[in-house]
Amino acid sequence: MDFTNPAACLDLLQKLHPIDTARTHATLLQITEALQLASPAPNQHLEVLEAAREAIACSQNERARCYTSQALPPDSEENTILQQVLRLWQVLSRSYAQIARRDAAAGTLDDQRALLAQRRTHYAGMALFEYFRAKRAVPAGCWAEIHASHASALHAGVDRVRVPDSLNEVWHAQSALEAYVSILLTDIANPYGRSARELSWVIRWAQRFAPYCSVNAAEEDAKPAAYGVDLNADVGLRPLGLLPQTPTRLRFDGSTLASQIQAVLAQFKHGTKPASLGLGTDCSTDASARLLLSLYRPWGRGTAGRRFPRRHSEGRLQLSSDWLTTGFAIEGSVFKQPRSENQIHRLREDISLLTFGERAPEVDTPQHEHQRHQREAERLGLEYELWDMLDQSVAGFRLQRHAQGERLGHHQLVGIRPPDSDRFLLGDLSWLMYRADGTLEAGVEILPGIPRVVAVRQAGQKNSRAPYQQGFMLPASAALKTPATLLLPSLWYGPGKMIDVHRDEKTHLVRLGRLIRRGMNYDLCAFEAAEPSPT
Repeated sequence: MDFTNPAACLDLLQKLHPIDTARTHATLLQITEALQLASPAPNQHLEVLEAAREAIACSQNERARCYTSQALPPDSEENTILQQVLRLWQVLSRSYAQIARRDAAAGTLDDQRALLAQRRTHYAGMALFEYFRAKRAVPAGCWAEIHASHASALHAGVDRVRVPDSLNEVWHAQSALEAYVSILLTDIANPYGRSARELSWVIRWAQRFAPYCSVNAAEEDAKPAAYGVDLNADVGLRPLGLLPQTPTRLRFDGSTLASQIQAVLAQFKHGTKPASLGLGTDCSTDASARLLLSLYRPWGRGTAGRRFPRRHSEGRLQLSSDWLTTGFAIEGSVFKQPRSENQIHRLREDISLLTFGERAPEVDTPQHEHQRHQREAERLGLEYELWDMLDQSVAGFRLQRHAQGERLGHHQLVGIRPPDSDRFLLGDLSWLMYRADGTLEAGVEILPGIPRVVAVRQAGQKNSRAPYQQGFMLPASAALKTPATLLLPSLWYGPGKMIDVHRDEKTHLVRLGRLIRRGMNYDLCAFEAAEPSPT
C-alpha cells in the first residue's frame, strides 16, 4: 500500500475496520507519518487529514483506555501504546503547521488559514492531555509547541476566527484562540489529581467554557495574582507576578467564566440536568456540581495561595496500598471474623482459655511494639513500601518513590507511618505523576484522626448471616469540625443505609449519613447510631 498517495489513503480510510482497534490505529499512524514525510500538495494533504479526523479520535480514545485508570510507569507494557498515541497527536499538529507553511506562497488555501491554525493548536493540546491522562510529567518542548501554535495564529490574524469542528461536542465549532484557552484551562484544573472520568469531563468542559475567557497583552499594572503566560516560555499559566515583563507576556482573564459557572450551579438547584447545559449525558448533577465548584476558583478567580503552607521534609515513611495490609498496620493483627459470628471459632477460644488459663495483657514500649509488629508482618508476607518525603503540610505529604512498586490509583486509600510517628494513619492519594526516569511522585492527603479497624456488614434480613468485612472508623474532631466517619468498601454507601459495626466484642447498628468522599476503593461517610442490632 502506497501511503504517500493521497487518493489511495482516502480510499483506504473508507475500508478501515473499527472493531480491530490496534490494526486501525497502526494504519492511521502510517498514513499520517507517510504523508508528513512525502509532503504532497497542501490541499490534498489537508483533505486526507480532515477525512481521517473522526476515525483518529475514536481510535486514540480506544487505545488510551488501557492506561488511563492508573498512573503509567515508563517501563510498563502499556507505555508502547502511550508513545504511539502521542506520536499520532504530534504528527497531526505538525502536519497542519506544515500544510500552512508550504501553502504560504501559493495561497491556494487562504480561506483555510483559520482552520489550519485551530487544528494545529488543538492537536498540540491533545498531546499534552495524553500526558495528563497517563499521569506522566510533561516533557520539555511540549508547552513551547503549544505556545508556538498560538503565536502563529496571532501573527496570521486568524486566532479569533471560528471554524467548523464536529469533534467539539458543545459548539461544533472552535477558533484557534478557544483551542488555546481550553488547553490552559485543563492545565490549571489539577489534572494529576483527577480520575480518568473527571479528567475527560474537564477536557470537555474546558471546550465548553473557553469562549468566556480572554487572553490579551498584559498591562504593566495587572494584578500579580492574575494568571498569565509567556509565549517564549515552556510552561503553562503562572501568576503574572512571577513572569518577566516582556512583549510575549499575555494575561489570562476568566472573570466572565466565573459568572457562567455560577449560573450553571444556580440552574442545577432548579433541577436542570447537566446534558441540557452542554456538560454531557454521562454526568450526574451532584458529581457535576462538585467538580464545577472545585474549578470555580482556578478558572474564574485566578491564583490563590496554598491553604496550608508546605515545608521541606526529609526522611522516609512506610506506605501500604493494600486494604487488608493497611488494617494490619493499624491494628497489629490480621482481620478476623468477630467471635460472636463464628460459633466454632468461639468454642475453640473458650476451650483454649479453660485449658491454659487467660493470658495476661502484655505491656510494652512503643518501640518494642513496633518491632514486634514488623516481625509479624514479615512472617505473614505483608510488605510496606518505603517512600522519600519531599515536603509536608498540615494536610499531608508530597512523596516520591524511585524503586518499582505497586501500581497505584487516583484517590486510593493508603496507610502511612511518618518517621516521627508510632502509628499508621489513613491517607488518600490526591495526585500521582511519573517522571521520565521512572520516579513516581504522589500527594497524600491525611484523613484526620487516629483510625481504628472495625468489622462491617450491610444490615438487613438477607445479610444477617453474611460475613463481616474489614472497615475503618475515624473519630469526630471538634477542632476541624468533622464528624465521626466510617470508611467502607467501595460502593457500599447509600443514604440512610443500615450497617452492622462490630468492635470490642460488641455489635452496633448505625445509619449512614452523607457521603463525604468516594475514593477508588472506599466510601467515606458520616453515620449515626440506630437501634441496637441483635448479636
